[in-house]
Amino acid sequence: EKAAKGCRLISCHGFQLNLAVIQSHWSYSPGVYPLNDGSSSGFHRPVFCLETRPGFYFIPGALSVEEQGQWIRESLTSFPEPPNRTNHNAFYGPIYDLFIAAKEGKVLGEDQSSPTEPDFAGDGAAQRWRLCDESALCFKQCSGKTILASVLLRKLRWSTLGLQFDWSNRSYNVSLPHKKIPDALCQLARKMAAHAMPIVEEFRPEAAIVNYFGLGDTLGGHVDDMEADWSKPIVSISLGCKAIFLLGGKSREDEPLAMFLRSGDIVLMAGEARECFHGVPRIFTDKLHSEIAPIEMHLSNDEDDSCFVEYIRTSRINVNIRQVF
Repeated sequence: EKAAKGCRLISCHGFQLNLAVIQSHWSYSPGVYPLNDGSSSGFHRPVFCLETRPGFYFIPGALSVEEQGQWIRESLTSFPEPPNRTNHNAFYGPIYDLFIAAKEGKVLGEDQSSPTEPDFAGDGAAQRWRLCDESALCFKQCSGKTILASVLLRKLRWSTLGLQFDWSNRSYNVSLPHKKIPDALCQLARKMAAHAMPIVEEFRPEAAIVNYFGLGDTLGGHVDDMEADWSKPIVSISLGCKAIFLLGGKSREDEPLAMFLRSGDIVLMAGEARECFHGVPRIFTDKLHSEIAPIEMHLSNDEDDSCFVEYIRTSRINVNIRQVF
C-alpha cells in the first residue's frame, strides 16, 4: 500500500455516472474523456479513456448483476477444474470439484503409503492426495496430512484457462493439457475488446488468468508482457468486492493513477498501456465499502447459491482474457 500514498486519485465517482447525465460531464475529471456515451454501436455502456495512458479503457458497470452472478459461479466451479491449473497443482496435484467438496465439508488427505508420481500437468512429483468425508473409510486410511477443502478454496489464488501459463518459466506452455476458453466468455471478451481493436480485426481469446483475492491480499506492480502482440488488449473483468487499482507508467518511478474497480467493471489495456506497471494494493471486504449489495441480493435469491454469497462477500475475482499469438 506504500505506492498508493504517492498516487493521484482519479474522480472514480465520475466513472459511475448515470448514462442520462454523461453528456453534461465530459470533463468531470482532468485527463478523463469518454470514448463514447453508451448510445452507439449497439453497446449501452460508456467507455472512458485517459489522456496520459493511451490504450487504457474503462467500462464501468459493463456486466449486469445476472452476468456477474454467472461468472462468479463459473470462476469458483468450472474455471479451477483440471486440466486447468491452479496454484494448488504444484503441491497437491489436480483437485477435482473443489468448490463442491468445500460446500460438503470434505477433507483432502494424504496417503503416504501410496508412491508419489508425476501429475498429468507436468508439475513434478505430486503427492497422492484424495478428497473424502471425515467419517469415510478413505479418510481413516490417510496416513499423512489433511486439510479442509474449504481452507483450500480460500487459499485459491489463481487458475488458468485455455493455453496454460507456466509460472516458473513465465511463458505459455502449449504442450500442457488444456480446455478451450468457454464460448460465452470468448464472446464477451470479443465484444469488449472491440473498443480497443481496429475495425477490420477481431480479438482472439486464447488464454485467461483468473485471480482470487481474499482479505488482505494484494497484487504488486507488474507488466503483462508474455503475449506476442501488445497491440491486442487484455480484457480484465472485476467481480465481487471493490478494489483500488493503480495504473502507473512505463517506469516504476512514474506516479501512478488510482481508481476504484467495482463488481461488473471491465478494463482494457492495449498498445502503450500494455507497457504500464499496474497493481491492486487493496480490496475492501467490509460491508460499508465493498459495494456488493446488488450481487449479494441476486445470489441470495437462490438457496443453492448461499455458498457463493458467503465466498464473494469477502472476496474479489479478476478474470483476465488474452490473445497469446
